[in-house]
Amino acid sequence: MTGSVWGRVRRFAAGVLLGLLIGGGVVPNASAQTQGGTPVLPRYAPGTLFDPASNYLLTTDFGKRAHSNLRILVPPSNSFARAQFVAGTPPFSNYLYETPASLACVYNLISPAVAGCNPNATKTNATGGSKSIAIVDAYDYPGAQTDLATFSSQFGLPAPSAANFKVVYATGTKPPNATRTGWDLEAALDLDMAHGLAPKAKLYLVEAASNSFSDMFLAVSKAASLVAGDGGGEVSMSWGGGEFSGETSYDGGMTTAKVVYFAASGDSPGAIYPCTSPNVVCVGGTGNSRNVVTGQFQGYVAWTDTGGGTSLYEARPAYQSGISGIVGAKRGVPDIAAVADPRTGVWVYIAAWASSCVQSSGWCVVGGTSVATPVMAAIVNSAGGASSSAAELNAIYATLGAASAGWTDVTNGACGFYDGFAAARGWDQCTGVGVPQGGTSFKVVVVP
Repeated sequence: MTGSVWGRVRRFAAGVLLGLLIGGGVVPNASAQTQGGTPVLPRYAPGTLFDPASNYLLTTDFGKRAHSNLRILVPPSNSFARAQFVAGTPPFSNYLYETPASLACVYNLISPAVAGCNPNATKTNATGGSKSIAIVDAYDYPGAQTDLATFSSQFGLPAPSAANFKVVYATGTKPPNATRTGWDLEAALDLDMAHGLAPKAKLYLVEAASNSFSDMFLAVSKAASLVAGDGGGEVSMSWGGGEFSGETSYDGGMTTAKVVYFAASGDSPGAIYPCTSPNVVCVGGTGNSRNVVTGQFQGYVAWTDTGGGTSLYEARPAYQSGISGIVGAKRGVPDIAAVADPRTGVWVYIAAWASSCVQSSGWCVVGGTSVATPVMAAIVNSAGGASSSAAELNAIYATLGAASAGWTDVTNGACGFYDGFAAARGWDQCTGVGVPQGGTSFKVVVVP
């Protein structure tokens, strides 16, 4: 191994260590702690990470099929550790996984903010949202409305109804059933996050006939037409696949006026498509560092497994001229970032996955850039105003180096083991320009 590669590996390791140590809140504690000699439950539950089958990125699929970008935190098999997953419904007093209210607090979508944004103490939800958000996923999720209704009831959100929620078949024909394929969990996650942070927005779940790129982009086109027809909004694409030489042929299909397209950067090293499209806002991943005793939010850390880097096929767009010294002549990703680390994950409800999740009742702890993507779409939606991908991307990069530009620059942690990327001041390959600070003054939605 060359010295330069060793240097990247050392920088990566140092960044990971710093990310894990910041506040002590990112790493799950696998054993009971004590406070004054009294055993207490760990603040982050022990467990392993499980990738649904649809999440595996195979080289034979490049240019052919899309895969989701999510991971489930699965409780351990031993009885003692499993007993630590208490019965009931979230949030739980001894765990710090994110709720709609805690995320709304972290991203400044509520006022006044609750000090520390503890998931168990923060009950005030975001109340924003306008026009529409369209979620694009593969296959049919039969429990979409009932599962979203359970999630909404648990966290005090408006119930899905004919007025604010609709499932649309991209081809007009009901797709094959997605139950237990991973695509149903993907759709549940996307809907829960979008609705949780932009509860007044109308939600569409646009179901593609399959996860082939041709079917997925047919669904993207349908989603954009629905959103544009409502006066504007966002299209969320939490999926992707390895880059391929013909990917640029799809770029022109993501330019609908008054529609902002968001895509996940992926859950493994490197860049994926459609995240690398110059017409898409690419969303990377972070972890939310919390104090393991008080639950207080302490800062953002780049998620080790978030995707990012430089495109193989997409030329550097004009809005990235300010980072040409980093990315060269190619498109760099991600543009921005939000919560994704499954060990500091979010609560999602899906009845069909009860046997594989934390709670037998169907409550799961989920992470991945599939979380970050609908979260970002909802934050931009909540900020108000119809824009476009071009306007959003120009505004994002216009803020580089500006004070109080609506972003928190992430400078802790690392990603991309083989490339040795580290979170750094300004733009980087793990978190882009940083994490948004929401509210009506959120600068990224200002249209030039």
